Amino acid sequence: MYTIISATNRKGSNTLKVSKEYQHYFSEEGVQVRIYSLEDFHSMFKDADFERLEEELLIPTQKFVFIMPEYNGSFPGIFKLMMDISDITRCWFHKKVMLVGVANGRAGNLRGLDNMTNMCHYMKMNVLPNKLPISSVSNELKDERFYQEATLNAVRNQIRQFIEF
Repeated sequence: MYTIISATNRKGSNTLKVSKEYQHYFSEEGVQVRIYSLEDFHSMFKDADFERLEEELLIPTQKFVFIMPEYNGSFPGIFKLMMDISDITRCWFHKKVMLVGVANGRAGNLRGLDNMTNMCHYMKMNVLPNKLPISSVSNELKDERFYQEATLNAVRNQIRQFIEF
């Protein structure tokens, strides 16, 4: 099972729009992917709702796509909190992950991608080397869809590599 995590709880974010685009392009490759948006995340500690999330989504997923906006030179704290309260060995160990950074700045959350790579390695996750920083994300989306050919090619290439990974 593949799962995209839209790693912000900000309502109406570009992160969720990019997540939906990735889901669309995975579907074009014949791969069904679920999206879990942290807009819906409300656990501050491991409660019954979080344990259900672990059992129904995190534990069964073998390949994750983390779509992460840039927050203060890294990624959102709500995403780190979700990972911190999880059963790390059951949810994350030895799973595969593809990283995508999004930002309205020029670096596409490169620092956040590096930080998450280090965290994933600590949690024994296998990270696809092709980590895509999407810069000026507001200019990359028209009617909530990617429209620039270079971006479309980069996204499709990354997805194909991840399917083979």
